[in-house]
Amino acid sequence: MLEVIENEVKLPSYKLASRITHPDDTIIHLKNTSIGGQNLTVIAGPCAIENEYQMISTALAVKASGATILRGGAYKPRTSPYSFQGLEEEGLILLKKAGELTELPTVSEVISTETFDVVEKYVDILQIGARNMQNFPLLKRAGKSNKPILLKRGMSATIEELLMAAEYIMSEGNKQIILCERGIRTFETYTRNTLDLSAVLALKELSHLPVIVDPSHATGRHNMIEPLSKASIIIGAHGLMIEVHYQPELALCDGPQSLRPESFEKMMQSIRQLSTIEGHDIKQLKQTKS
Repeated sequence: MLEVIENEVKLPSYKLASRITHPDDTIIHLKNTSIGGQNLTVIAGPCAIENEYQMISTALAVKASGATILRGGAYKPRTSPYSFQGLEEEGLILLKKAGELTELPTVSEVISTETFDVVEKYVDILQIGARNMQNFPLLKRAGKSNKPILLKRGMSATIEELLMAAEYIMSEGNKQIILCERGIRTFETYTRNTLDLSAVLALKELSHLPVIVDPSHATGRHNMIEPLSKASIIIGAHGLMIEVHYQPELALCDGPQSLRPESFEKMMQSIRQLSTIEGHDIKQLKQTKS
């Protein structure tokens, strides 16, 4: 991706996202947590916000187990037009309430420029999902926001294309970007996608931006989430994004890839032990459950 011409290094097209122009790791600071550097962050919560009880109970559970950021989908881009599309602003209100109750920063997906302002009003981090990674008007709008952007790799996108999507945002002024590997589409059908852990290493080499992994969407299988979360930490991911639901069999969205709160708690215990060995800073992964 870099060319050497007459002993001079030619900068890649993603100049702002490149580690050549910004050697030090970017660290994004939020209330009570930081993303990047030696910090390890865990984002957790339901794929889709369904009702107040579900959102609040899940938020309390993931906070007690040590999660640092609360997730919840209010606008859901689905493959089928007949699938649950989310509670929209009503869901964002519930997410904000849950975030305030648990004192956790919140993240939710924004799917269009038309709804960007309403999502921005309620959450601390705005997520641009895999299907919108190359939605250039949306990327440009995100670049004008003063809030961090969690940018997911498209299911058929190369690493360079992901970095160029980040460059779109950065070129408009917003330098607070979190990159997310969430699996890519291959010929394999056993898992929902194919988790590309090599992308984490490549992104950390090529860019200064923090990189997290979403094993929930990558596999679509709850039994694979803990092992692949551990693998992600071993190779140096700055964080994880995990789907948690108190009754996955009744979930309106992606139940098979959601952990129950008790499984999430068990995973977090293992994560803390492994992270200590790997040298991550886990002060923010405080377990509050007695």
